[in-house]
Amino acid sequence: MKKRINISVFKEFFNSKKLGSILLLVCVVTSLIIANSGYAASFADLLAKTIGFKISAFHLDYSIATWINDGLMAIFFLLVGLEIKRELVEGELSSLKKASLPVLAAIGGMLVPAVIYALFNKNTVTANGWGIPMATDIAFALAIVALLEKNVPSSLKIFLAALAIVDDLGAILVIAFFYTEQIHWNQLFIAGGIFALLLVFNFFKVKNLLLYLIPGVFLWYFVHHSGIHATIAGVLLAFTIPTNETAELSPLEKLEHALTQPVALIIMPVFALANTNITFVSGMVEGLASPLGLGIILGLFLGKTIGITLMSFIAVKLKLAKLPTGANWKHITGMGMLAGIGFTMSIFIAMLSFSDAAHIIESKFAILCASVISGVAGYVFLKSVSKKYAKTAVRN
Repeated sequence: MKKRINISVFKEFFNSKKLGSILLLVCVVTSLIIANSGYAASFADLLAKTIGFKISAFHLDYSIATWINDGLMAIFFLLVGLEIKRELVEGELSSLKKASLPVLAAIGGMLVPAVIYALFNKNTVTANGWGIPMATDIAFALAIVALLEKNVPSSLKIFLAALAIVDDLGAILVIAFFYTEQIHWNQLFIAGGIFALLLVFNFFKVKNLLLYLIPGVFLWYFVHHSGIHATIAGVLLAFTIPTNETAELSPLEKLEHALTQPVALIIMPVFALANTNITFVSGMVEGLASPLGLGIILGLFLGKTIGITLMSFIAVKLKLAKLPTGANWKHITGMGMLAGIGFTMSIFIAMLSFSDAAHIIESKFAILCASVISGVAGYVFLKSVSKKYAKTAVRN
């Protein structure tokens, strides 16, 4: 059978993000309203309510907030892992030539923001938050590109999606290696055994998804109890799901198809509703000028823009990669701005970075401001160069 990339799943993924981003925005606004109303305490109590059960040493009794951040977000990371694997097998990351530009751009877009944050927060109590501005929110970023429609080359949509996926992988590695406090090796050993079993299933081309998903639940449980953040289990599970390079629908694509809308339309909005509850207090705006606030805002907006544009420029000049079809350097710069929308992933890392509630709230507010600045600036900038797009595309 002739090999060809099955892009239908990508199209569905991209299109669903449009509606998902609207719901995400609605939940952000709703969460902010609740947090600054008379219902703030009741909402906090609801999130702190414990649900689940405990049988001997096996327990699943956690707060609603924990179920959202460790449980539902594990499903989100499962989808991210599926996207990464699909891109590695058959998409924009499937060959060195294809992967070079988005991979190198993503690396630049992670390193420069982290350095900017570290410079502002050196030797402070907030130094541990250097991972916050490294992340890109793929939902909001792609939604803004969708609003631009034909004003940007379609190749840039794939470039940004691939870049954001590599960015997600980087964020996953950062969480795994730098935001894990204590390892319980016996639990990790059991999780490793389950992961090995799933790899065996993959090796023997087992295609029944239940034989992956049922052990995957136990993988999540033991990873959670090992001390490594439970969301990592979603990525590990994703990498064991079989896929292929043909037009035949693979188990990976079936699962991705099944998860795309629930994640975009339920999980991410619920996460935003539960975690964007910023109570505005006096001095909060002034706090944006603190090392923490400046590190996040400048890291996300300037750091992402500079890192992605500069690394892309170096890669192209060294002939390690080439620009996306029909794109020019202004397009790449605009994509760098949009990548500064850190939002959900940045908030997630912020909650792992700090134990102090004041720092978490200040981080969320700075992330919200940086994401709005990046989104508006990226949209306006790309819109302003759209009239020159056709002429520039011919020259390149």
